[in-house]
Amino acid sequence: AIEAFRIEGRIAVRRAGESFSAGIDWRHDAYSDEIIISGPLGQGLARLTSGGGTALLETADQKRYVAADLDGLSEQVFGTRLPVSGLGRWVLGRSASGGVARLDEAGRLAGLSEQGWAIEYLRYESNAPDALPELLLARRETVEVRLVIDSWIVSR
Repeated sequence: AIEAFRIEGRIAVRRAGESFSAGIDWRHDAYSDEIIISGPLGQGLARLTSGGGTALLETADQKRYVAADLDGLSEQVFGTRLPVSGLGRWVLGRSASGGVARLDEAGRLAGLSEQGWAIEYLRYESNAPDALPELLLARRETVEVRLVIDSWIVSR
């Protein structure tokens, strides 16, 4: 039972011929999220925070966007609703709202269909049944989100 985590890695988003990739440093617990998006040389591009019914995006060029949650914020900023709220469970290899799951030989999540998204678990940190995912691919219509997790810190 993981209560909180911190992941560092890379994220790539493709939508209708456009693409964006960046580093990601994400701290998540039951009450809040902080996601720092950085460029290829580590410079900060954006900081997303959520908690207490508010989500905020602050960019390196001093722009600020506010919404009720991270999903709404992603729609405001990127023009499409990204599954940020479900992603906290998805990165752990768990369903966020009772989707249709497909398991691998070790009993881990291999695929998940949920909230209109198809999520594939392409690599885990080991072959152990309780291993954490290292590579996820989420698709919905013309949007594709690839998350590579280089390191995990978990609190149980």
